[in-house]
Amino acid sequence: MVQLENTKCSFLVCLVVCVLICSAIYLNAKIPKISLPFTDWSSQTTPAPESCDILPPATPGFTWQQKDHNFSYETKPDANCTLLQSDLHFIMEPLSKEEEDFPLAFIITIHKELETFVRLLRAIYAPQNVYCIHIDAKAAEEYKTSIRNLVGCFPNVFVVSVNVNVTYAGFSRLQADINCMKDLVKSPTKWKRVINLCGQDFPIQTNLELVRYMQGPEWKDRNITPGIKQPPTMKHRTQFQYEEVKGTHVAPKGKGQKKGPPPHNLTIYFGTAYYSLTRPFVEFVLTDKLAKDLLEWSRDTFSPDEHYWVTLNHMKEAPGSYVEGEWQGNVRAIKWKDQEGTAHQGCKGRYIRDICVYGIGDLQWLIESENMFANKFETASFPEALHCLELWHRHKVLQHAMVPIQPSWRLTTEVKVINSTLISKPDD
Repeated sequence: MVQLENTKCSFLVCLVVCVLICSAIYLNAKIPKISLPFTDWSSQTTPAPESCDILPPATPGFTWQQKDHNFSYETKPDANCTLLQSDLHFIMEPLSKEEEDFPLAFIITIHKELETFVRLLRAIYAPQNVYCIHIDAKAAEEYKTSIRNLVGCFPNVFVVSVNVNVTYAGFSRLQADINCMKDLVKSPTKWKRVINLCGQDFPIQTNLELVRYMQGPEWKDRNITPGIKQPPTMKHRTQFQYEEVKGTHVAPKGKGQKKGPPPHNLTIYFGTAYYSLTRPFVEFVLTDKLAKDLLEWSRDTFSPDEHYWVTLNHMKEAPGSYVEGEWQGNVRAIKWKDQEGTAHQGCKGRYIRDICVYGIGDLQWLIESENMFANKFETASFPEALHCLELWHRHKVLQHAMVPIQPSWRLTTEVKVINSTLISKPDD
C-alpha cells in the first residue's frame, strides 16, 4: 500500500509539472514577441524636428525619430574605416542593379564647412560611383587634413592630384573642374557621366532618379548644359580682359583692355556653370584642339565656367552636343533674387550674391522643383534646412532600395512608445 501511495504521489507531481509546462508554452505562444533591432532606442534616437514637415506622415500610432547625430565630423588618420562608415551612415552597397550598371562620376569643389561636405558626400555616395574632391588650395590645413582622412576610408573617393587657389568668377574655378576630369578619366571605374557640385549643394533626386533622368529619352547620350547665345548684357565678360586679384576677386585688367575674338570663329554662349556630361564629351574636352584653344582663350575672361561648357555643347563636333538646346535640363534649383515674384515667392533664408541660402521654409518649393540638386545651403546660418532635407532625402533613397536595408543606413525610423520604451516597427 505504501508503494502504491508513493506511486500515486509521483504521478500527481508529474501531472502538475506537465500542466505547468504546457501552460507556459501556451502563454508564450499567445503573447506576441517584440523584436528590437537596437538594444536601447531611447539612447540612440531623438524626435524628428517638428518643423521638418516635408517628411511623409508617420504610420498611425507611430512617430518619427531621428538617429543620434551628436558625433564629431573630424576624422583621424588611424580611424577604423568600417566603424566610421557605419557611424556616419554611409550606404556601402549598390541599391539596385540599374544603378550598378550606370556608374556616375562626381566633381566636388570645396573650401569650408566640413559637416556640410560630409552630409553632401554621404547623400550622393554609392560604391559603384567615383568622386573627385577639389579642396581649395587656400583652405585651412586642419580642414584639408580632415577631408583627406575621410576620403582615405573610401576606395572610390579621392582628392584631386593638382589643386588650385580658387577665386569666385575666376578661371581657377574652371581649372578645378578640368583638373578633376584629368584624374577621373584615369579612374578604373567605367563611369558613364560626370556631374559637378560645390560644397553648398545638396541632392533632391536619389541616385536611382539621377540615373533614370539622364538615361531618359531627352538626355540619353546628350550633355546637359543649360544656356543660350550670349546676350548683350553679358558680352563684357568676354570682350574685355580680367584677372584674379590675390585669389580674392576678379577685376578688369588694366584700363579695360579688349580681348581678341574667340578662336575658330566660335559663337559664345552663356549659361550655368553646372552640368551633366557624357564621358566621350569629357574626353573631347581634354584632347580636342578646338576645346583646348577655347580654354586658353577663356583664361582672362570673367566667370569662364559660365560660357565654356555650354559653348562647346553647341558644337556639332562635340560628342553628345545639343546644338538647339537652351535652358532645358533640371540641373539646379536656385532662387535668384531678381526672379522673386515670378519663379518663386521669396527666400526664407537670406540672399548672398543674389542667390538664396535656403531656410526651412524653402524646402517645399525645392522638393516640388523636380531638379537634380539644390543650391545653396549653409550649416552655420540655417542648419535646420539642410538637416531636414537630408532626413527627407535619405528616407526617399531607402524607399527606392531593391536590397535589404542595413540599420546604419537609416537617418530616421518610425517608433511607438510602450511603457516609456521606444519600440520600432517590425519591418525596421
